[in-house]
Amino acid sequence: MTDTDVVLTPAQAVAESGFSLDTLRYYERIGLLGEVRRSASGHRRFTAHDLAWLGVLRCLRDTGMPISDMLDYAELVRAGDGTVTQRLAILEAHDEQVEARIRELQRQRQAIRDKIAYYREVL
Repeated sequence: MTDTDVVLTPAQAVAESGFSLDTLRYYERIGLLGEVRRSASGHRRFTAHDLAWLGVLRCLRDTGMPISDMLDYAELVRAGDGTVTQRLAILEAHDEQVEARIRELQRQRQAIRDKIAYYREVL
């Protein structure tokens, strides 16, 4: 049995991925998550490969990548090794956006800290 042969129930996949069941269904429906295996009774069964992919999606989502860009990236991944250049471009562009957001958050944090310092002086 390989890593991809390990199967998890939807509840286990929710616990492992941190996504809600509704989100997993939505991601499958729109094509972010490839076709999920089904048991003989028709229930979804998630593999280790599915969970690894959900980890990538979690990272992209948590760092603010729009669903449309996530879909573009997913399509390129499924298209194979000939799309590495395009995937790299998507990730590099996203990384630049993340870096800009981090800089903005640092500026905003400093404003908060300045206000905290002011109030401490007042007290």
